[in-house]
Amino acid sequence: MSRADKSKAVADLTERFRSATGVVLTEYRGISVAGLRELRESLRGNAEYLVVKNTLTKIAVEEAGVEGIGDMLVGPNAIAFITGDPVEASKGLKKFGKENAALVVKGGLLDGKPLSPEEISKLADLESREVLLAKLAGAMKASMSGAAAMFAAPLSQAARTLGALQAKATEDPSILAGAGEAAPEDAATETTDGEEPAEEDTTTSADDQSADAEAPAEVQQEG
Repeated sequence: MSRADKSKAVADLTERFRSATGVVLTEYRGISVAGLRELRESLRGNAEYLVVKNTLTKIAVEEAGVEGIGDMLVGPNAIAFITGDPVEASKGLKKFGKENAALVVKGGLLDGKPLSPEEISKLADLESREVLLAKLAGAMKASMSGAAAMFAAPLSQAARTLGALQAKATEDPSILAGAGEAAPEDAATETTDGEEPAEEDTTTSADDQSADAEAPAEVQQEG
């Protein structure tokens, strides 16, 4: 491999490390070309599986600032660069590994955090993102239906109560006007014992006349 080709390979690996959400480092010794093709096909859409050279990969790891897999770059290695659902990618690797013992998961990274082979296996046992989202959507729909039913009952009861009150007020307007009834006139002229009632002022100003004219409207508003 020429120097230019090496530089290009390092640059490509560096970019893959930077853009991938996770990586899984595997040993592929003993897997046929047809087997590798099958594995790549099973990972399509979620990960890209590439056979790598350790020397070039170590340089790419340093340039990308990736930590946690440098020590695993020993022997023949291939890396699954996760670009889609990490659960589905892990499922694909685990399923292929059950049928092809030559595939050995050595470890990996997910969102910059190191993963052991056991953790990658547990990740493969999780439900996919689509399934989890579907369950979440179902739970939210059920919660919203329950909330709607809970609020519907009090509101309908309030509507029926207001409707009955309106009907009764139509038949008997005094229900609404009762609160605005004025006090008896003779209550205003009540005096204490021994006191002469004050002379009634027969002079009525324009302001008094205006106030008297507005009084019935105020009573109606209060009612």
